[in-house]
Amino acid sequence: MKSKAERYFNRELSWLAFNERVLAEAGNLNYPLLERLRFLSISGSNLDEFMMIRVAGLAGQVQQRIDARSLEGRTPAQQLGEIREAVRKLEDRQQAVWRDLRAQLDRERIHIVGPERLDPAASRWLKDYFLDHIAPVITPQAIDPAHPFPFVANQGMGLLFKLTRQSDKAQVIEMVLIPAAFPRFVRLPGREAVYISIENLIVRHARLIFPGFRIDGDGAFRVLRDSDIEIEEDAEDLVRHFRSAIQRRRRGKVIQLELDSDFDREAEQLLRKQLGLREALIVVTDGIIGVAGLAAIVEEDRPELKFEPFSPRYPERVLEHDGDCFAAIREKDIVIQHPYESFEVVVDFLRQAAADPAVVAVKQTLYRAGKQSAVIAALIAAAEAGKSVTAVVELKARFDEEQNMLWASQLERAGVQVIYGFVDWKTHAKVSMVVRREGEGYRTYCHFGTGNYHPETARIYTDLSFFTADPKLARDAARLFNFVTGYVEPRRTEAIAISPIGLRAELNRCIDHEIANAQKGRPAAIWAKLNALTDGDLIDRLYLASQAGVVIVLVIRGICCLRPGIPGLSENITVKSIIGRFLEHSRIWAFANGHQMPNHRARVYISSADGMSRNLDRRVETLVPIRNRTVHAQVLDQVLLANLLDTEQSWLLRPDGSYVRSEPGPNPFNLHRYFMTNPSLSGRGAAISEGLDVPKLALRRRGN
Repeated sequence: MKSKAERYFNRELSWLAFNERVLAEAGNLNYPLLERLRFLSISGSNLDEFMMIRVAGLAGQVQQRIDARSLEGRTPAQQLGEIREAVRKLEDRQQAVWRDLRAQLDRERIHIVGPERLDPAASRWLKDYFLDHIAPVITPQAIDPAHPFPFVANQGMGLLFKLTRQSDKAQVIEMVLIPAAFPRFVRLPGREAVYISIENLIVRHARLIFPGFRIDGDGAFRVLRDSDIEIEEDAEDLVRHFRSAIQRRRRGKVIQLELDSDFDREAEQLLRKQLGLREALIVVTDGIIGVAGLAAIVEEDRPELKFEPFSPRYPERVLEHDGDCFAAIREKDIVIQHPYESFEVVVDFLRQAAADPAVVAVKQTLYRAGKQSAVIAALIAAAEAGKSVTAVVELKARFDEEQNMLWASQLERAGVQVIYGFVDWKTHAKVSMVVRREGEGYRTYCHFGTGNYHPETARIYTDLSFFTADPKLARDAARLFNFVTGYVEPRRTEAIAISPIGLRAELNRCIDHEIANAQKGRPAAIWAKLNALTDGDLIDRLYLASQAGVVIVLVIRGICCLRPGIPGLSENITVKSIIGRFLEHSRIWAFANGHQMPNHRARVYISSADGMSRNLDRRVETLVPIRNRTVHAQVLDQVLLANLLDTEQSWLLRPDGSYVRSEPGPNPFNLHRYFMTNPSLSGRGAAISEGLDVPKLALRRRGN
């Protein structure tokens, strides 16, 4: 029996390895320059959230002396030590990548200036900009016993100045907090792009802020705070609880302090003392503070330095029915793959429901809907048209709590029945139901998704949208809504597995069936695509399947705690991660069911759930079987198989936890390029309805 450390990878270190893969794309010479800069900024944003949530949680456990061991057996303190070392290395790599990209941007006439001299015209413009837009807003504050230390908000930036008053030679330390509303970078006018960071702009004009003082030193800093929100089990009013919790988040304990490398030592000590940095990570950099802010420069209008624009296709099946979503779904189930097929069809599904006099009811889950949501507008229109509209709004969607409360308020004002779900479980399922009067009865049309009803992320996240009028799936969808809105736990479901009730059990049954087939000498295989795999029991079940001879191929974009390729444990398991232009987000399971994969008898499911304990035990999720022959072929033989065949964007996980880029070989295959340039047949019309088979990608490697 292998030890826990030999069986599992640490979750947090695995996440950091994922962000290293994201950062590696900033060095990918196959990408345009500004897209590489985008990957650098994404790695910075990812790391910020990791510090504010995961590291903050571990620091809290250490402070409260909670000995909650990780899956592989590390204490919180042991994890923190290793994480901090890994984070420092990652931060160093980010700065090295930034130095390289900055030099390349210079060659492309995109300049990010610091303290260096500018020509007189540029200097005059900057001074005028500072006086007109910056000086009236900022407030310098002396740091001394007469002035309380100002509060620095989460992700807040500021400057400390060490000054000497010329009248009496007294030394003073002053702080200037940078308002969050300020642009991260200011672009100077002109054809050639010249940017200056907001902190450098203020430092450059510090003498205008402090007349009568000599400036002896300055330094920029940035603060990250604990941003997790704990749910109180006895919270009587979730909305009121979250409003107060969001306020507390802004004032959470400092988790990380970023400093300029030339930050004045005396000022640094003062900052450390006033912020109470006993457990915080101090990051000193000679590069840029707040790497995530570089996203502003990516917006520079240089199309030749970005990916070629891509316009999603509208589903052919729906167009063949003159845009009538219900007629198209009534004829046959449809699967859409975003972003290659337009998310607009999901919005149109709801818009048509709002306008259709035959529609009597609409039910919708909302986890993340974005700031400009056509989905919300469609639900409001449906309610105002007299439909019965129910919206399950998840207040616990991290960092979207405020936006979701705003949507909930607007929906309620329009007459929508708004439900917040369970206090201690998140409703993460992606389900939409439309009940329509047809003939003497009613027909229910459903949408099941693997991603959020978020029009903006649907342009960059790969997800599946499954439309169906199957009565069994419709009845199960109704049971799910009754479970969330009225706590009516379904005694049974006809097709869908729902967590936390039976989703884990259904996955276990499918895995056990593959084990039984392998033991009987029948073909046995499992293919799965997930964003994360961290649940110990699920991993152990996959280990048992591997030991029984089941061939398992996993596409896990992010965290993976399973160790592949260990003799006697997981030698039949291969794990890969795909990082590229689009963020792989769909969740798919396929089980061979006694036949060589891929095959039309395989059990295929799409899901809103990842392989994490929270998804299986503490969230409302769906596992939806795909039984329609055409949709089954599209999901298995195209979408999932293309993920397995990709070589250009794939990383292979080694038994020691390291990732290595896949070798493209003589016949390289790029998953994203394939679906961008070849119709994926998701939502295809006449060619499929006439009975022609779905073209299949060729499986080129034995065992996959």
